[in-house]
Amino acid sequence: MAFFESEIVQEEAKNLFTDYQNLMKLGGDYGKFDREGKKMFIKKMESLMERYKVFMKRFELSEDFQAKMTVEQLKTQLGQFGMTPDQMFDQMNMTLTRMKTEIDENKD
Repeated sequence: MAFFESEIVQEEAKNLFTDYQNLMKLGGDYGKFDREGKKMFIKKMESLMERYKVFMKRFELSEDFQAKMTVEQLKTQLGQFGMTPDQMFDQMNMTLTRMKTEIDENKD
């Protein structure tokens, strides 16, 4: 079975995309959240990033041609910004860490 024909892969891709869209929509109001709301949002983002890392690792480990091409396309796209997939995840984690620090510093 081809990588993208797997029901598990399709379901997780759909869930990741939906969860990401919902969090981005919710994130538009981040500045209006109270302290606990901000913490919850950050935890959900961290969880989503971990799920995405696992999902991408499946692509990297797959022998499927389309999966390998997807990884190469991501690397090429990120390379246009001078970034690797690992650097992208590191940058996201640094952003979430900075958001946590701001919450701790602004104890209302």
